[in-house]
Amino acid sequence: MTFKIFFYIILMTLSTLNSANSAIKKSLPLCRDSPNCVSSQAQDAKHFIEPFKIKGDCNEAWQALKEAINKQSRMVITHETSDTLHAEATSLIFHFVDDINVILDNDTNVIHIRSASRTGHSDFGVNRKRVEALRLQLQKAHIID
Repeated sequence: MTFKIFFYIILMTLSTLNSANSAIKKSLPLCRDSPNCVSSQAQDAKHFIEPFKIKGDCNEAWQALKEAINKQSRMVITHETSDTLHAEATSLIFHFVDDINVILDNDTNVIHIRSASRTGHSDFGVNRKRVEALRLQLQKAHIID
Protein backbone atom coordinates (compact mmCIF):
# COMPACT_ATOMS: atom_id res chain seq x y z
CA MET A 1 0.00 0.00 0.00
CA THR A 2 2.79 2.42 0.88
CA PHE A 3 4.53 1.68 -2.41
CA LYS A 4 1.38 2.58 -4.38
CA ILE A 5 1.07 5.91 -2.58
CA PHE A 6 4.76 6.66 -3.10
CA PHE A 7 4.47 5.73 -6.80
CA TYR A 8 1.37 7.93 -7.18
CA ILE A 9 3.15 10.92 -5.61
CA ILE A 10 6.12 10.52 -7.94
CA LEU A 11 3.83 10.17 -10.95
CA MET A 12 1.88 13.31 -10.02
CA THR A 13 5.09 15.28 -9.42
CA LEU A 14 6.46 14.33 -12.83
CA SER A 15 3.23 15.21 -14.61
CA THR A 16 3.19 18.58 -12.83
CA LEU A 17 6.75 19.26 -13.99
CA ASN A 18 5.84 18.43 -17.59
CA SER A 19 2.87 20.80 -17.43
CA ALA A 20 5.07 23.54 -16.00
CA ASN A 21 7.65 23.03 -18.73
CA SER A 22 5.05 23.24 -21.50
CA ALA A 23 3.61 26.41 -19.94
CA ILE A 24 7.08 27.95 -19.79
CA LYS A 25 7.72 26.88 -23.36
CA LYS A 26 4.75 28.97 -24.52
CA SER A 27 6.07 32.16 -22.92
CA LEU A 28 8.44 34.66 -24.45
CA PRO A 29 11.10 36.27 -22.27
CA LEU A 30 9.88 39.43 -20.56
CA CYS A 31 10.94 42.84 -21.84
CA ARG A 32 13.13 44.88 -19.51
CA ASP A 33 12.02 48.37 -18.51
CA SER A 34 14.00 49.97 -21.35
CA PRO A 35 12.21 50.86 -24.63
CA ASN A 36 14.42 48.62 -26.80
CA CYS A 37 12.09 45.60 -26.80
CA VAL A 38 8.74 44.63 -28.32
CA SER A 39 6.74 41.51 -27.53
CA SER A 40 3.36 40.14 -28.50
CA GLN A 41 3.02 38.86 -24.94
CA ALA A 42 3.93 42.15 -23.23
CA GLN A 43 1.36 43.48 -20.78
CA ASP A 44 2.18 47.17 -21.28
CA ALA A 45 1.49 49.35 -24.32
CA LYS A 46 5.11 50.54 -24.60
CA HIS A 47 6.39 47.05 -25.38
CA PHE A 48 3.31 45.39 -26.90
CA ILE A 49 3.12 44.45 -30.55
CA GLU A 50 0.34 42.41 -32.17
CA PRO A 51 1.07 38.70 -32.72
CA PHE A 52 0.94 37.28 -36.23
CA LYS A 53 -2.55 35.86 -36.87
CA ILE A 54 -2.22 32.88 -39.18
CA LYS A 55 -4.71 32.61 -42.07
CA GLY A 56 -4.24 28.99 -43.11
CA ASP A 57 -2.04 26.10 -42.09
CA CYS A 58 0.18 26.74 -39.07
CA ASN A 59 3.05 24.63 -40.40
CA GLU A 60 3.09 26.53 -43.70
CA ALA A 61 3.10 29.81 -41.79
CA TRP A 62 5.96 28.58 -39.62
CA GLN A 63 8.02 27.64 -42.69
CA ALA A 64 7.24 30.99 -44.34
CA LEU A 65 8.37 32.85 -41.22
CA LYS A 66 11.67 30.94 -41.14
CA GLU A 67 12.21 31.75 -44.82
CA ALA A 68 11.42 35.42 -44.17
CA ILE A 69 13.93 35.53 -41.33
CA ASN A 70 16.60 33.83 -43.43
CA LYS A 71 16.09 36.42 -46.21
CA GLN A 72 16.87 39.30 -43.81
CA SER A 73 20.41 40.61 -44.00
CA ARG A 74 22.53 40.13 -40.88
CA MET A 75 19.88 37.89 -39.27
CA VAL A 76 20.49 34.22 -38.54
CA ILE A 77 18.43 31.51 -36.87
CA THR A 78 20.51 30.11 -34.01
CA HIS A 79 18.10 27.61 -32.47
CA GLU A 80 14.78 26.10 -33.47
CA THR A 81 12.33 23.40 -32.46
CA SER A 82 9.03 22.42 -34.02
CA ASP A 83 7.29 25.41 -32.38
CA THR A 84 9.99 27.78 -31.07
CA LEU A 85 12.72 29.74 -32.74
CA HIS A 86 15.57 32.02 -31.70
CA ALA A 87 17.37 34.27 -34.15
CA GLU A 88 20.02 36.95 -33.82
CA ALA A 89 20.19 40.19 -35.77
CA THR A 90 23.50 42.06 -35.88
CA SER A 91 23.63 45.80 -36.56
CA LEU A 92 25.72 46.94 -39.50
CA ILE A 93 28.08 49.49 -37.97
CA PHE A 94 28.54 48.70 -34.27
CA HIS A 95 27.65 44.98 -34.51
CA PHE A 96 25.10 45.14 -31.67
CA VAL A 97 23.17 41.88 -31.37
CA ASP A 98 19.39 41.77 -30.98
CA ASP A 99 17.50 38.62 -30.00
CA ILE A 100 14.36 37.49 -31.80
CA ASN A 101 12.26 34.87 -30.01
CA VAL A 102 9.27 33.28 -31.73
CA ILE A 103 6.62 30.79 -30.58
CA LEU A 104 4.12 29.02 -32.81
CA ASP A 105 0.82 28.58 -30.94
CA ASN A 106 -1.15 25.96 -32.88
CA ASP A 107 -4.05 26.17 -30.42
CA THR A 108 -4.84 29.81 -31.23
CA ASN A 109 -3.34 30.01 -34.77
CA VAL A 110 -0.95 32.79 -33.86
CA ILE A 111 2.77 33.32 -33.89
CA HIS A 112 4.07 35.20 -30.84
CA ILE A 113 7.20 37.22 -31.40
CA ARG A 114 9.67 39.23 -29.34
CA SER A 115 12.56 41.33 -30.59
CA ALA A 116 14.93 42.93 -28.08
CA SER A 117 18.32 44.57 -27.92
CA ARG A 118 20.87 42.90 -25.68
CA THR A 119 22.57 46.13 -24.70
CA GLY A 120 21.81 49.80 -24.42
CA HIS A 121 18.65 51.67 -23.57
CA SER A 122 17.08 52.92 -26.77
CA ASP A 123 17.05 51.20 -30.14
CA PHE A 124 15.42 54.08 -32.08
CA GLY A 125 12.51 51.78 -32.89
CA VAL A 126 14.62 49.18 -34.71
CA ASN A 127 13.05 46.16 -32.99
CA ARG A 128 9.49 47.32 -33.70
CA LYS A 129 10.40 48.06 -37.34
CA ARG A 130 12.00 44.60 -37.67
CA VAL A 131 8.86 42.82 -36.47
CA GLU A 132 6.63 44.98 -38.66
CA ALA A 133 8.85 44.25 -41.69
CA LEU A 134 8.45 40.51 -41.05
CA ARG A 135 4.70 41.02 -40.64
CA LEU A 136 4.49 42.89 -43.96
CA GLN A 137 6.46 40.19 -45.75
CA LEU A 138 4.12 37.46 -44.43
CA GLN A 139 1.04 39.54 -45.22
CA LYS A 140 2.19 40.01 -48.81
CA ALA A 141 2.53 36.23 -49.07
CA HIS A 142 -1.04 35.91 -47.69
CA ILE A 143 0.21 33.84 -44.75
CA ILE A 144 -1.08 36.09 -41.94
CA ASP A 145 -3.77 38.75 -41.54
